[in-house]
Amino acid sequence: MTFRRALRLITKTGRVAEPAPPPPEPLPARPAELAGSVQIRHVDCGSCNGCEIEIANAFGPVYDVERYGARLVASPRHADVVLATGVVTRNMLDPLRRTIDATPRPRLVIALGDCARNGGMFTGAYGVVGAVTDVVDVDLEIPGCPPEPEAIVSALRRVTGR
Repeated sequence: MTFRRALRLITKTGRVAEPAPPPPEPLPARPAELAGSVQIRHVDCGSCNGCEIEIANAFGPVYDVERYGARLVASPRHADVVLATGVVTRNMLDPLRRTIDATPRPRLVIALGDCARNGGMFTGAYGVVGAVTDVVDVDLEIPGCPPEPEAIVSALRRVTGR
């Protein structure tokens, strides 16, 4: 195909994109201050890194959850949401609690993945304290082992209301 022919085809076709998905149902317990955009601090409490791969996909160029107002930050002092993955190990119990305590109110805590929700396949393992839901109060749970990026995007859209 020649350059001119390709250029004609591009200008004739125009932009082709999928329509945006419908807006999600907002969280009933979402503080009004979190509407619009949220800063997220991710805490790996002891996961197998499957959830982290899917988080990277959700924030990557294909799913681009940042367009809905969700952004990862490095400090819990700048965060509105704590996103916890994996079972809580003995070594991560205090860092998880300190991270949540350092996050200013109003804040939400999200348990991402089956391990964070109910211990998953690591229930009863040596060095495991329990699921994130057993250790701290959780506002939203995202099921899956690991959850698909679409589920992560949908949950974060519920948090931002966008």
